[in-house]
Amino acid sequence: MGSTEHALRAEHLTGCLALSQAARWNQNEADWRLMLEIGHGWGVTLEDGKLAASTLVLPYGNFAWVSMVLVLPEHRRKGYATQLLRTALADLGRRRLTPVLDATPAGREVYLQEGFHDTWVFRRLQLKETIAALERSTQVRGLSDADWPALLALDARAFGASRERLLRALAARLPQAALVAWEGGELQGFLIGRDGREARQIGPLVSRSASAARALLTEAMARLAPPLYLDVADREPGIVAWLASLGFEFQRPFTRMVHGAADAPGEAGLVFCPAGPELG
Repeated sequence: MGSTEHALRAEHLTGCLALSQAARWNQNEADWRLMLEIGHGWGVTLEDGKLAASTLVLPYGNFAWVSMVLVLPEHRRKGYATQLLRTALADLGRRRLTPVLDATPAGREVYLQEGFHDTWVFRRLQLKETIAALERSTQVRGLSDADWPALLALDARAFGASRERLLRALAARLPQAALVAWEGGELQGFLIGRDGREARQIGPLVSRSASAARALLTEAMARLAPPLYLDVADREPGIVAWLASLGFEFQRPFTRMVHGAADAPGEAGLVFCPAGPELG
């Protein structure tokens, strides 16, 4: 069966959602629309009109997130993922943007062959059942308009570039999960969540300390009913162990990878939970 490579547009949303569902990923239509608004992508459509594969890039400053490298299960091992990944890398090369991504174990093998290398790792945890009441911190409250300048400054330091449009869109989608922690007149950290196809996703969580990160997570869990997903950095074993004690279960690992640079952008030590592998 023949195939055609093409730009991804809003008219392909049904096929994009089918790709997420087939992979058992959490993206919903709002996620796909947001990613296509922030960035751009490519797809492979078969002669019968079915979207068989996708890849997106989301530009942030002098780098770009490579995202949603997906192929329908029945059309894997036909070279579509590599084809679209190389299209994306060529596009970013022309624009002089460093490619960065978060890889599943299967995807990591493909990315290593295309010149990416590992930087740091994190794991996805899931909570299926409501947990007992936790002691909530008075330093954590809901995000307000006045918090945005400090939040964006801290996030740009952690992430390596401004992603204001993304963060504002996510905060508007699930405002009860948009939280800040202040102490001594300084923003200690923030957390933003969003709705998903399978579960609500907690993240990003950026914090100056593990104690503020834990306080933000506690408040988020008090406000959000399961099922919940969150991605937490492996360099925070205390946070990982605490979440496991509350009933969070391991789902899958991810590796942050970069192409053509020594390290991923930003200050990784401030990132307790990424926004998700599709967003950074």
